[in-house]
Amino acid sequence: MVTINELTDDEFLLKGNSSCAGCGATMAIRWVLKILGKNTVLVMPAGCVSVFQGMFPASAFGVPVIDSSFGAQSSISAGLAAAYKVKGKKINIVTLAGDGGTGDIGLHAVSAAAERGDDVLYICYDNEAYMNTGVQRSSLTPYGAKTGTNPEGKMEWKKNLPLIMAAHNITYVATASVGFPFDLMRKVKKAASLSGFRYIHILTPCPPGWGTAENLAAELGRLAVRCGIFPLFEVEKGKLTLHKVSSRLPVSKYFEVQRRFEGLTEEQLKYIQSRVDEELAYLEQLEKITSKVSKAE
Repeated sequence: MVTINELTDDEFLLKGNSSCAGCGATMAIRWVLKILGKNTVLVMPAGCVSVFQGMFPASAFGVPVIDSSFGAQSSISAGLAAAYKVKGKKINIVTLAGDGGTGDIGLHAVSAAAERGDDVLYICYDNEAYMNTGVQRSSLTPYGAKTGTNPEGKMEWKKNLPLIMAAHNITYVATASVGFPFDLMRKVKKAASLSGFRYIHILTPCPPGWGTAENLAAELGRLAVRCGIFPLFEVEKGKLTLHKVSSRLPVSKYFEVQRRFEGLTEEQLKYIQSRVDEELAYLEQLEKITSKVSKAE
């Protein structure tokens, strides 16, 4: 558990960075670094975060940063982890990458790092499109969302990357949302206490890309969870723990404040609601099954 009294006054993501107003990724990374502290090295492929650090030689980060090409981030992180191990130093090696760099362009390397069990904390900030280059669809763009390459709305369902990573049998997998900052920080703290390959997937709303007001990132992060569109769960030693929502909201509540979902038909809303319900039921079954397996062990 993380409480407000535990948080340091130190800031490792500095004011004056180049992020958009209301950026969910900025919020998430600020909290991540408050937990990890200065004993951290960041590895970042091309994406929003690599841009808003600023122009060389200045940087908005108060920790060392290595910029990488798409797909190379996991290899660089693995090399750093091995080098620090040889030197006998315990450093938080953290890979920060967006949904496109993780689920599309870099998936092969991320999967390889997970299979090897590299001692790295991989954090995917998921703003559900290639926002840095003009809002193009990624495999993690949700069904029905409009992008620059899908002006009529995406017709494919969002890839479930957290469960794909859990299938690698890695040390720790968790989902988090900027709408629940203390849950997010608790999961980062837990992941930092473990070794091996750890993966945290954070929903980070993007106001310009999602077509929302600049002050709605946290609220959208809460709505996504409360509607069941982005469930919060953890997988540790094969056991899935699902964070229950006391009162579910219909998915329409989440869509109505985002211009990217304008024009959804009643039929599409019913389809999305049914798919969300099915996926939550699937997670509930996984929780029961993995709990029984854990007890048997």
